[in-house]
This record gives sequence, C-alpha cells and structure tokens, in this order.
Amino acid sequence: MATTKTLEDLFYETLKDIYYAERQIVKALPKMARGAQDEKLKQAFLTHKEETEGQIDRLKQVFEIIGKRAQGKTCDAIEGILSEGEEILEEFKGTPALDAGLLAAAQAVEHYEISRYGTLRAWAKQLGLKEAAALLEETLAEESKTDETLTSLATNAVNSAAKKAA
Repeated sequence: MATTKTLEDLFYETLKDIYYAERQIVKALPKMARGAQDEKLKQAFLTHKEETEGQIDRLKQVFEIIGKRAQGKTCDAIEGILSEGEEILEEFKGTPALDAGLLAAAQAVEHYEISRYGTLRAWAKQLGLKEAAALLEETLAEESKTDETLTSLATNAVNSAAKKAA
C-alpha cells in the first residue's frame, strides 16, 4: 500500500531542493563575478554570495525546526539555469553583451529562488511553522531586493553597454 504524502513531505522535499540550489549558487557566484566586466555587476555578485551564505544558514535553521538533518537533493532546474550561465560566460567572453547575458542568467536564478521561497513560506504558514515562515520571509525579501538591484543595473548601464560594437 502506498503511503499518503502530506504537505509536510512536500515542504521537506522542496526545502532539500532549495538547499541544494543555494549551495550550487554560492559556488557559481564567484565565477560570475570574475567573468563580469562591469564593476557594479561584479560587486552585486560578490555581495549576493555573502547573502547566499546567510541564506544557507537560515535554511539549516528551518531543517532544525522541522527536526530533519540539513541535506540537499539534486535540483535539475537550478542545474539547467546555472549551466546556461556557464554557456553565456564561454560564448560571450570579451564581448560587450557578456554582462547583459550574465545579468539575465542571474535574474533567472533569482526568479527561481523567489518562486521557491514564496511557496515554502506559504506552506510553513499553513503548517503553523511561524519561526520557519519568518526565516523564509527574510530570505525571500533578500532575493527580491537582489532582483531589483539586477534590474536597476540592467536598465541603467549593462544593457546599453551591450549594444555597443566590440
């Protein structure tokens, strides 16, 4: 007889997914910073790396709250998004369009994270996990702020620089 899966199970599985994703992102951000040509974009990547380390710590706290060991589960979505970022680094290296491509890849990551954290926060509230919901809300706010920073960089500098001839 198949066991019934609950919202708790779904919460735990999704938590493992984003934990894996964050650990991959923290490794990818220094590569993106090294590849970026615009100084503000480089700094945005490095700042977000530090934030991501804090987000991983918050996720560990959420695992503790639900009485589970912090562990990741391979997230195909983040693997694909980060792989696209690697392709951009290789294919556009040294070109005016590189930063625009890196920025777009970074925003794809942010949008994935915003989606996951929003869902996890809603489920934590539904499950009565107030402390977990607050931790997830804190990370969701950081991810949204990073997305706004990237949008601002794109519209104020990076996209117009990408139009210029090499």
